[in-house]
Amino acid sequence: MSNLANLEFVALDIIGNNYLSWMLDAEIHSDAKGLGETINEESSQEKAKAIIFLHHHLHEGLKTEYLTIKDPLVLWNSLKERHDHQITVILSKACNGWLHLRLQDFKSVSEYNSAIFKITFQLKL
Repeated sequence: MSNLANLEFVALDIIGNNYLSWMLDAEIHSDAKGLGETINEESSQEKAKAIIFLHHHLHEGLKTEYLTIKDPLVLWNSLKERHDHQITVILSKACNGWLHLRLQDFKSVSEYNSAIFKITFQLKL
C-alpha cells in the first residue's frame, strides 16, 4: 500500500467504483508520458513500459489477479470488460437525478447549480 502515495492519479479500486475516472486519467497520463499508442504497438520494450504503468495504478488485489497478463492491450480490455458496466450504472443514476432535480430541495442556487453540473458531467461520461 505504500506505493499508492506515489501515484499520479488514484489507483483503480478493486470493486471498480472509480473505473471511469481511472480510465480517463490513465489515458491522459499515458499520452502525456508517450505511452498512449504503445498498447497497440509491437515493441516489447514499449509494451513493458505500458504494462508497468498500468500495474502501478491498480489496487493490490487487482495486481495479483492480473499478474500473469503481459500484454497491455489484453490487460486494458480485461479491465474494460470487467468494469465497463459502470457506464450503465452512472447513466441511470444521472438520469434519475435529472428527473428528480428540484430547486426547492437545495438551500441555495449555487448548490442547485453544482448539482446540475455534476449530473451534466455524468451524462457526458
